[in-house]
Amino acid sequence: MHDEFLCHVTAYGVCGGRRIGVPLGTYRAPTLALALWWLRDRASWIAERLDPQPGTPHVPPSALVPVADTVPDVPAVLRAWCGDDAQQERVADELAAGRLVRIATSDDTTEYELMAESVDALRMQRVIPALVVPVV
Repeated sequence: MHDEFLCHVTAYGVCGGRRIGVPLGTYRAPTLALALWWLRDRASWIAERLDPQPGTPHVPPSALVPVADTVPDVPAVLRAWCGDDAQQERVADELAAGRLVRIATSDDTTEYELMAESVDALRMQRVIPALVVPVV
């Protein structure tokens, strides 16, 4: 049974021709339910910052402008993922089975990645003997 989960949220962009990752948060969840809650919370957090509601107190008037219809709608993708019970069950099943879960979406400048994995699965990988290749 996988009882503890390590969760990460990262934004990736290009700077100086190189792909750069910016950590947006990490959480060591003591239960599967808390891991799922944290991933949904972070997805909602990103969506709200990318697409705040007009009239939000911390957003000055006229600060929000529409983007072209050709730009992928990251906030909508993240909000849809949060509200999709079937997706949430699939993520729970994968994590419970000890598999890494990665949810990623991007717009024209940035990729947003949410990841979670079982701490137990990580520990088990460390105890599997490494393959030793002889040098000839």
